[in-house]
Amino acid sequence: MRADRLLSILLLMQARGKISTRELAELLEVSERTVMRDMEALSASGIPVIAERGRDGGWMLPQGYRTTLTGMKPREIGSLLLTADTAVLEALGIQEDFSSAVRKLEAAAAAKPQDSPLQLLTQRIHIDGAGWHPSGEAYPYLPLLQEAVWTDHKVLMVYSNNAEHKERLIAPLGLVAKRGVWYVAAESGGEMRTYRVSRIMRAEITNETFTRPPGFDLASYWEHSTASFKAALPRYPVSLLLSSSGLHSLQQERYTTILSTRQSAREDWLEAQAEFHTLESACKIILSLGQEAVVTEPQELVISLRTALRETSALYEEMARYSTSAGNGI
Repeated sequence: MRADRLLSILLLMQARGKISTRELAELLEVSERTVMRDMEALSASGIPVIAERGRDGGWMLPQGYRTTLTGMKPREIGSLLLTADTAVLEALGIQEDFSSAVRKLEAAAAAKPQDSPLQLLTQRIHIDGAGWHPSGEAYPYLPLLQEAVWTDHKVLMVYSNNAEHKERLIAPLGLVAKRGVWYVAAESGGEMRTYRVSRIMRAEITNETFTRPPGFDLASYWEHSTASFKAALPRYPVSLLLSSSGLHSLQQERYTTILSTRQSAREDWLEAQAEFHTLESACKIILSLGQEAVVTEPQELVISLRTALRETSALYEEMARYSTSAGNGI
C-alpha cells in the first residue's frame, strides 16, 4: 500500500511541478506527518526530491527529471481507459489531453503500440459515457460474444426484433455499453449493423474467422450510428410555456429537443418550441413537469393532458373517499 502511495506522490510531483504537503495529504487521504515520512523514504531511495520553503513552497522534482510508468500491465491500463467518461472529458475541455494520455500509456504498455493488447482492448469494447442505470435486461450470450470479438470468429445467432425471429451470421467487431444496456457492432450481409445483446435468443461461435476492416474505429462507428438512429426517430412539434425550472428539466430529457425560446408576456416564463417523438411521450414528459409547463399547441396534446389530469384527480378523490370509509368502519 505504501509503495502505491509513494508512486502516486512521485507522479503528482511530476505532473504538477510543485505540490504542498497539505495538498498531498488531502489527495492521498493521509496525515501531513505521513507525507513527510513518505518524502524521507523517496529521498532515501535516490529520488531527488526538493523541498521549497515559504508560503508558496512545496515539494518538487528537479527540472527535466522524469520517471516512467513501471509495473503496469496492459489490462490494468486498459481498465482505466475503458471507464473514462467521455461526456465528462468533453464538458471539462480535456478530451485532447485524454487522447494524449492514451497514446503515452500505449507506449508504456508495449514497444510497438500496434501490437499492444491495450489497443486490442479499446478497439473491441467501448463504454459510452452517458451514464449508467440498471436496465434489468439479461445477457446470457454476452460472454460468448466477448470471446468471438477477441478471437475474430463469426457468430450464428437468432435475433428477435419485436415478434419476428431471424437467423443471422455476424462478424462481431465490438461491444458497446450504454446506460447499462449492451450492444454488439457487427458486419452482416456486407453491412454494418448494431444489435441489442438482450434480444439474442440463441447464439453459437462458428469455426469461420473474419478479417477486421482496415481503420475500423469502434467509438467513431458508435457515434455515427447513434446520430443516425436519433435522426430517424419521429418528430412531434409542440408549443408551450415554460418556467426557468421547467426549461432546465426539459433540457435534461434524452429524446426531447428545444428548438427555440423567447420571453413571454407572462413574467418569468418563456415561450418555447420543442420536438418530442410522439404524442404519448410528449404527454408523459410534460405531465412530469407539473406546474412548470403549459402546452399551447397542438390541441390534441392539450386535450390529452387535460384528460390525464382529470383522471388523476378523480382517482385521488376516489382513494380519499375509500380511506374515509375504511376509517369509519364502513
